[in-house]
Amino acid sequence: MTRTLAVEGVIYGVTTGYGESVTVPIPPELVEELPERLFTYHGVGLGPPFGPHETRAILAARLQSLVQGLSGVSEALLEHLAQLLIEDVLPVVPQEGSVGASGDLTPLSYVAAVLCGERDVLVDGAVLPARQAFEHRGLSALRLKPKEGLALMNGTAVMTGLACLAFERAAYVSELSAKLTALSSAALTGNPHHFGEALFAAKPHPGQQRAAAWVRADLAATELQPSRLQDRYSIRCAPHVIGVVEDTLPWLRSLLENELNSANDNPLIDPDGEGVMHGGHFYGGHVALAMDTLKNVIANLADLMDRQLALLVDPRFNHGLAANLSGATGARSAVNHGLKALQIGASAWTAEALKLTMPASVFSRSTECHNQDKVSLGTIAARDALRVLELTEQVAAAHLVATRQAVFLRARLGAALPPRVLEFAEAIGVAPVIEDRALESDLRALLRGIRERRWLLHKEVP
Repeated sequence: MTRTLAVEGVIYGVTTGYGESVTVPIPPELVEELPERLFTYHGVGLGPPFGPHETRAILAARLQSLVQGLSGVSEALLEHLAQLLIEDVLPVVPQEGSVGASGDLTPLSYVAAVLCGERDVLVDGAVLPARQAFEHRGLSALRLKPKEGLALMNGTAVMTGLACLAFERAAYVSELSAKLTALSSAALTGNPHHFGEALFAAKPHPGQQRAAAWVRADLAATELQPSRLQDRYSIRCAPHVIGVVEDTLPWLRSLLENELNSANDNPLIDPDGEGVMHGGHFYGGHVALAMDTLKNVIANLADLMDRQLALLVDPRFNHGLAANLSGATGARSAVNHGLKALQIGASAWTAEALKLTMPASVFSRSTECHNQDKVSLGTIAARDALRVLELTEQVAAAHLVATRQAVFLRARLGAALPPRVLEFAEAIGVAPVIEDRALESDLRALLRGIRERRWLLHKEVP
């Protein structure tokens, strides 16, 4: 850096102020103080802190970018950042305050500050001052060198780390919705020919074909006589809805992998020519687009599952099952209401998920004296996507209860259901609802199962 400075004369954020203050020269005797100033004045985050899983993803994303070798940081900084992950000493990072350009400045300031022994960390479930936690774990605080504050903060690590977590959850929810479609179809005595291979060869979107194959495999060996020639759209067109997700995910993955494996701060250092490259790689437009797209297609899954659940509980449409899928019989049926409230809850969660599909990336705002006059809002999009996923997982948990109950009731009526449907219904692990009971604990257990990917779904089906 010293040699580069001698050649370049001026380096943004090293011998100049930050942002619009690029025109302000920094006296040589204050250059070493500048990185500390950057994380200090960016300590304005609000909102709840990110959880441990999210924080680890943020740290890993920042480390992955810095090891590309174009950010002008020392090996010591990389080692200190890695030690936070190894020792599970996690910065307490507020969720709100980033516009996604010039990178995730405010949330990443909490990472930079913690590396220097300031602000708070989460250790073994307790929040401690960083310096105190370092003493307990035998870690040392870092003194940032010129450019290292920018390298830590001026990048897309928060939005990218969150986006990677969202992607993993989305892939599982997509496959789970296909499994739930199969259970719904069987419980409703639907027409299995809606998922035929020849039918989907006529409209060969690969993800759509894959979704149909998943449902087709689960409905194999069915002996049910269809109640209708053509099922309602939430059953018949389920592969088309799920297929949009499946065909979108590979494209989104390519965007996220590219971002994750990039140098995305400013300025970058050319290690061969020893020159400084001033640019705007902190702009998170690709992540913003990926997350705005993801939350749209995932909210559609919530809507699909909600519509299927509504069919299952309604005696006008569920072909002989009890109203609200109540398991009570005889005189007891008068005081039991089955899954009535569960369907209301699923509808509420779906509505909230759909409300959040407004794209964040189109709401760019001019900030910081019009220096940051076009911003990505990628971090807000990523946070929205995670919330949409959380709500969709809640709908899926409700649908797991409903499909398990519907399959139980259909079998109790003497129907011969497909073996794979019966097997998965049992694997859900929820007891049938005979007498009404509070289902919150069942739902929370199912949510844990979804987030832990407890159930093997269709991995053997291409």
